Amino acid sequence: MRYICVEGPIGVGKTALAERLAARLQAKLVKEVVEENPFLDKFYGDMRNYAFQTQLFFLLARHKQQRDLLQSELFHETVVSDYLFDKDRVFAHLNLTEHELALYDRIYAFVAEEIPKPSIVVYLQARVDVLLSRIKQRARQFEAAIDPQYLEELADAYNHFFMHYDVAPVLIVNTERLDFVANREDFEDLFHAIEETTTGRRFYSPRGKGR
Repeated sequence: MRYICVEGPIGVGKTALAERLAARLQAKLVKEVVEENPFLDKFYGDMRNYAFQTQLFFLLARHKQQRDLLQSELFHETVVSDYLFDKDRVFAHLNLTEHELALYDRIYAFVAEEIPKPSIVVYLQARVDVLLSRIKQRARQFEAAIDPQYLEELADAYNHFFMHYDVAPVLIVNTERLDFVANREDFEDLFHAIEETTTGRRFYSPRGKGR
């Protein structure tokens, strides 16, 4: 598990799990640049007019992080990231117009050549009502305007993406009844499931059993 990526829709708990994994493994933690995006609050208020600027900022910021990671990873046995670079296309296909997507794809093809591949992806899932509840609890101002319909479309897009993703092993985790932050047993069970996911696509239940 040299390079672990944690993924999932907004509010599912990616950063919380990545932080716990990094602490458990004494690993380098890479966190996605979110609040630094100057277009994000405008995007949630007016998606159509701010989608391309928001997407391009994220793409270039993630690319810079990944390039820095390639230069520094020799000094760390393990890296844990709270995002997968490839998922940038999930948001692009959901939010951009046909012409914007064509330009985005040209930029993406250029920058993606330098991106390291993960050893494993931990994909976190939850129902939309659970995601909305968690988003409300963390009270980020720019997320207050998120449309539940948009969140549902995003969750569906994530599901489709990871049902076809084959670059690395994937552990798909239902987080609705998991508390990997406050409950040590929940975290340890999940951690062992991650360790055991070495090929293909596995599913993890709240009781910690994979199939």
